[in-house]
Amino acid sequence: MKIAVMGAGAVGCYYGGMLARGGHEVVLIGRAQHVAAIRRDGLLLDTQTFREHVPLQAATDASGIEGAQIVLCCVKSTDTEIAGAQMKPHLASGAAVLSLQNGYDNAERLQAVLGQEVHPAVVYVATEMAGPGHVKHHGRGELVIGPSAASQELATLFAAAGVPLEISDNVAGALWAKLIINCAYNALSAITQLPYGRMVQGQGVEDVMGDVVQECLAVARADGITVPGDIREAVQRIAVSMAGQLSSTAHDVARHKPSEIDYLNGYVLRRGAALGIATPVNRVLHTVVKLLESRFPPAATTAQS
Repeated sequence: MKIAVMGAGAVGCYYGGMLARGGHEVVLIGRAQHVAAIRRDGLLLDTQTFREHVPLQAATDASGIEGAQIVLCCVKSTDTEIAGAQMKPHLASGAAVLSLQNGYDNAERLQAVLGQEVHPAVVYVATEMAGPGHVKHHGRGELVIGPSAASQELATLFAAAGVPLEISDNVAGALWAKLIINCAYNALSAITQLPYGRMVQGQGVEDVMGDVVQECLAVARADGITVPGDIREAVQRIAVSMAGQLSSTAHDVARHKPSEIDYLNGYVLRRGAALGIATPVNRVLHTVVKLLESRFPPAATTAQS
């Protein structure tokens, strides 16, 4: 099966590499330096259980998705509409499109541009780009999607490639659960430049994270969303299961790149305002990260992050 990954960053490279290792024809759409390295040496997939160069295709242009039966959109939330516009002329009408992105509303935004169904996926993986064409996997890797005509086939395909995929009747709640985890960790990790395990040991940090979770849950309830499980416990577990992980927002700030904070704490802030729910802690975290970003000149926006 031909599978295309739009946005060959850490998440896109991990899942694309696993699917290619599972025997599928995979093309990664990414930045020139990564594409050149992958074309030369294959993708270096450096996981907790194996380290190998995986041969696959790579391109810098969205035309590489032509003929793909599955397309994984893994660009930053800031680039969703740009990526959709680039993908649209080359996308097969029957292709299954999955949004593997941070934030809550990317699938909806992408679907509006493409004019065809986009499946939202909740992503739980700790990865980073350790160099051109080199993705480092720090832990986890499971996905959650909603029920659809294609969901069982997708679950079987990913599982065969070593990627657990759960089909949930409450994917909206699962997306909110992931959003809450992002809101609790990403901004604080970006501000401190600390990995999760060390960050949570800071004085007052657990209380701040608890306040973030409380605000997010209030907004979710007001929006008619049922967040599954014990989200407070799930937030605490991340500090153990991803102790060495810096947030994607921390990486963006360190590299002087625009972050996704507008689609994380900023999303909660906007929904809270629309629903009449106060979110002061999310507001402060969002504001501080925006201040950190404002220290640097604007970066050129692309859809291949």
